[in-house]
Amino acid sequence: MPTNNATSTSIHTNTKTLSVLVIGATGTAGQATVSALLDAGHNVTCLIRQKPTLAGASPQSANFQLPDTVKIHYGDVTTTSSTIQASFGTNRFDVLVSCLASRTGVKSDAWAIDHQAQSNVLQAARALGIEHMVLLSAICVQKPLLAFQHAKLAFEKEVINSGISYSIVRPTAFFKSLSGQVKRVERGKPYLIFGDGKLTACKPISDSDLGAYMARCVTDSTLHNKILPIGGPGSAITPYQQGEWLFEMTGQTPRFRSVPVVMFNVAATILGFLARINKRFESKAELAKIGRYYATESMLLLDQKTNQYDAESTPSTGTDTLKDFYKALLDGTQTVSQADHAVFDKNQSDQA
Repeated sequence: MPTNNATSTSIHTNTKTLSVLVIGATGTAGQATVSALLDAGHNVTCLIRQKPTLAGASPQSANFQLPDTVKIHYGDVTTTSSTIQASFGTNRFDVLVSCLASRTGVKSDAWAIDHQAQSNVLQAARALGIEHMVLLSAICVQKPLLAFQHAKLAFEKEVINSGISYSIVRPTAFFKSLSGQVKRVERGKPYLIFGDGKLTACKPISDSDLGAYMARCVTDSTLHNKILPIGGPGSAITPYQQGEWLFEMTGQTPRFRSVPVVMFNVAATILGFLARINKRFESKAELAKIGRYYATESMLLLDQKTNQYDAESTPSTGTDTLKDFYKALLDGTQTVSQADHAVFDKNQSDQA
């Protein structure tokens, strides 16, 4: 794994209470990471952009949930590093944890958030005396074909060359990314697959298991100055298997409907041509490319020598399983927000 020449500091080996600054804390992975950091006994400050909409309301009562013990600072990560730094006054932090990510993955959004905004905060963090950064990236950057992947890789390189120590975490698919068709199957509709449903596989990870791993990266020296691909427990799972589970849990006879991958190829080609004529089509062309990527590429460790995905070599962590998550969704003890990342339709899916 890549390393740098960052000087070893006290945070690498101790378990004392540290002061941790978190960005991207309002997403599900961010909220889980904040909870894990608090459970580990750290003092947590979150830099967030969104203010509560109701007069007198606290951040904890807004449309995201942060524990009462978290300190909140409001700031815009897209501003200059000096502005971000000034918002903290005399406050100092030991560690920066970033769960920040663009919402759509299109070119303008990706470079503004996955790269530039992160870069702004990193520069401010260095001025604030931060010694270590834990960065939530994505396993799909191993095979970069999309704008957001190139933006993430550019920032990863910046972190590695920054002079501070780092832990770059590249998780596989999130549970919510694979939950888009639960309601569809529950309504008696067929499960949609690309090809035979076995083109891709992943080792999905829950928000809580990922959050615990991110928190561990704060003080575990064995995870410092490394790029860390990580998946959840158990064997790799194909979309076909996911569908089988849902039919079994709902007591239905399995019904699959195959969606041709060529659909994305045609859409990407046509929209790409139109984008050269009119920039209004650029985002749509990129979204078509994103859909094709997730339909054809596994979220597993990529063997760079063979260019093949290797499920056995993909590290695992945690105890939560996707199958148990599906059960919780079906019995109503768990919910999921699909946000901006639909694959099959806007009521069904989310990205990792």
